[in-house]
Amino acid sequence: MVLSEKDIDRIIEMAWEDRTPFDAIELQYNLKENEVRQLMRKYMKRSSFVMWRKRVKSRKTKHLSLRSFVKGRFKSSNQK
Repeated sequence: MVLSEKDIDRIIEMAWEDRTPFDAIELQYNLKENEVRQLMRKYMKRSSFVMWRKRVKSRKTKHLSLRSFVKGRFKSSNQK
């Protein structure tokens, strides 16, 4: 899959958002969590990537199956 620069920027933005789960990224861009991780590693500075990974590991909201809530999820107007 070939992603435009705009798509890559949006994926990175979504990955940084605490309440946007990886499932939403997969739904919109057909990228699994590991592929998002690879994209982030490729397009971010190493220190930023390390900070992001540390942050994501402690967030249950990034994985729908770990969430304790279903309703009330914020949905950006940029999401489909």
